Order: sequence, then structure tokens, then C-alpha cells
Amino acid sequence: MDSPHGAAVKAENFGVKGPRGWAFRGIGLDAAPGSLIAVEGPSGGGRTCLLLALTGRMKPTEGHAEIGRHRLPKKMAAVRRIAALGPVPGVNDLDQSLTVAEQLREGALLQRHYGAPIRSLLRPRAERRAAASARIEAALDAAGLDLATLPKAERTSVRDLERLEAVRLSVAIALLGSPRLLALDDLDLKLSDTERTEVWALLRSIAARGTTVLAVCSEAPADAVVLRTGPQADDGEPDAKPTSPAAGTPKITWGKGTKDDAEAGKGAEADTGKDPETGAEKEADAEQAADAEDGTGEGAGPANDTDTDTDTDDTKGADDALAEAGRA
Repeated sequence: MDSPHGAAVKAENFGVKGPRGWAFRGIGLDAAPGSLIAVEGPSGGGRTCLLLALTGRMKPTEGHAEIGRHRLPKKMAAVRRIAALGPVPGVNDLDQSLTVAEQLREGALLQRHYGAPIRSLLRPRAERRAAASARIEAALDAAGLDLATLPKAERTSVRDLERLEAVRLSVAIALLGSPRLLALDDLDLKLSDTERTEVWALLRSIAARGTTVLAVCSEAPADAVVLRTGPQADDGEPDAKPTSPAAGTPKITWGKGTKDDAEAGKGAEADTGKDPETGAEKEADAEQAADAEDGTGEGAGPANDTDTDTDTDDTKGADDALAEAGRA
């Protein structure tokens, strides 16, 4: 896995409105690359809509944001290519019918098809296999998931994973593409206090390696850059006000929510980046051509796969990594 480099996350007067009102609005943020950003607020307060909007999966209604050098809403496809989703219930749930090994192989193949640059197709097969194996091993290590500790190692069914293990697996799959921004929803759902401490330690370690992390939670840690969403009081201010931050503590930013936020985001224009019929990644042609021309590779969409051995190579590489991890 290539060394990740985080994306700066900036937003100004950022908001999403659905048929039933504002999911969130008035968001302002300026976070440096490699930041740990926590979106804090009550369930139904627009937190998930904000996460999806900042990762290019939901079109904002007002204001703008910049993820790396890509400006939203114009560059939604480009943002999707550099922002990976960890666990987001209802959007990218793990397949409960698969084993851990199968889920990892599927993630590696999807990343290969829709996330790998075109130049990777030109590498020798042995090199591609080695790269796939190294990518899975590095992702598992970064996510803190030791397959040998699972009941049946890599053959453990996803449905049998504990909640924290499932979070780590989702994070590992997201990290396979070396994203510049990693986003997670409902981070503290069904976790004990000890497990919450563990998962925040995991996210700090990922951010320390350079990847910007955006996590939705009920209660943010003191060292995070905090965004808060939720309902407002009648005077237009949030129902509760943050305490004054101590010296050196990141500024807390409040978003302007509504009393009906639980329903407000329903029907807002969401874009998962997949074609509804084929499941393939949708790309903006002009954007893709511009990115390819400037040589960054970020705008390069999935190429037509003319190498019939590639899937087999990546699968073998994934198998090698899983076998090695299972023996650890």
C-alpha cells in the first residue's frame, strides 16, 4: 500500500436541504491534512448527510467545500476517488454471507477495477500479485485486525464478528486504496467504553500516518477537530452551547440543524458513485480528462480491463496475504 497523504478539508456555509427541510446548514471547517475530524451530535441531526456530502456522495444545496484540491459540488466524482468509506450503515454494509477472506478479496478486486491507476495494468503479473498481497497485509496492519485471533482465522464468517472486529475489517477494506480521506459513520454504535477508546486510538494512528479521518460519533474526543450538528433553539442558536475550548484545543464548529433533522435528509440528492444498473463507478468525463492531462492520476477512471489474468493475479495475491496473516 502506498504511503497515504491526507486531504485538507475545508467548508464554508455548507448545507444540504431535503424535501422536509435542512439536514444541516451553515457548516464551516478548515482542517489540515492528517487531521482527526469528529462530527458530533444526536442521531437524526444530519451527521450522516454531512459525512456523505463531504465525501462526494451527496450533493450540497448551499455553500461549498474543498477536499484536497477538489471543490464541491463541482468535483464530486474526483472527491469520491480520494475519499473512502469505512463502516457506513445502509451504504456499504459488510456482506454477512461471506467469510473475512472473501470480503477482503472482494474489496481488493473492486479497488483494482475502480481505484487503481491505468499504469498499474502495465506491470508484470508477478509484481501485481506481490503488490496485492502487500496492500492487504498493510491494510490489515493499519486497521489492527489480526486474522489469527479470529475464531476460524480468515475463514471466520462476517456475521460472527464482534462489532469492533467488523469496524476494523471495514477500515482495512477502505484502506486498500490508500485514500486521502477516510470517513466512518456511527463510530460508537454498540461499542463499550473500552472499545470506544480502542477505536479512537486506531483512528489516531491512521491520522498520524497522514490520512485525514472523518468520523461521526455521539461524543467526540478532546483532541479532535469537532463539528457539531443538531437542532436549534428558537433564537437560532444550538440548543446547547459548547464550553470555551482550552488553550491549544481545536475550535468547535456548530452547524445549523432543524427540529425535524431525522426526516429532513430523506430524499436529498445522494450519489454513491455507482451506476444503479451495472454497479460500476460513475465518472465525470471532462473532469477525468483534465486530471489525466495534468498527470496526477487522481482523475483517471476505471479502464477497460483487457488483461484476463489480472483478476486471477489479484485474487492469488490476496490469498497469499490472507494465508500469511492466518499463520501469524
